[in-house]
Amino acid sequence: MSAENVGDRFDRLPATDEDRAVPGRPTRAAVLEWWDERYGIEPATFAEYSFWERGAGKIWAFRDAGTVASPVEIQGLGMTALRARQEHWKPTLEAAQRFGDRASKNRIALPDAQARRFLAGKDQAVSWDGDWGYLIVTHELAGDQVPLGVGLYTYGELASMVPKGRRREL
Repeated sequence: MSAENVGDRFDRLPATDEDRAVPGRPTRAAVLEWWDERYGIEPATFAEYSFWERGAGKIWAFRDAGTVASPVEIQGLGMTALRARQEHWKPTLEAAQRFGDRASKNRIALPDAQARRFLAGKDQAVSWDGDWGYLIVTHELAGDQVPLGVGLYTYGELASMVPKGRRREL
């Protein structure tokens, strides 16, 4: 593995700090700990996934059995899962939708009207007595809480983080 970050290739995250060759690169252990501490998603959830960095802090999750050699120069590998290398790490919409049903904390359920506003990309006042920051937003569908995406909660307001191209008026 190269000792520098290269923006146009994927490098597998090192398992631990001791395995890190690129300064500042997150480790698999740190990613698993973050999902567990922030959202209560157990590390075992990601047992079949490897994590890769492309660019500075764009973390991708790839379901594999360790068969892909690192580094690899391709355009996509699995799904984007996390934005790291910033003060507050942010899960992606895709990761929230894929793993958010396992979240036991920092997850907010919205009723119909608020869920529609959220999916349309609109910010709104909400009542929430939990942690500030990025929340996994869910809505009840057929008796289950289904993850819709990620919202940023601060000062009594939930900002929709649904990307512009994915927003929908329902």
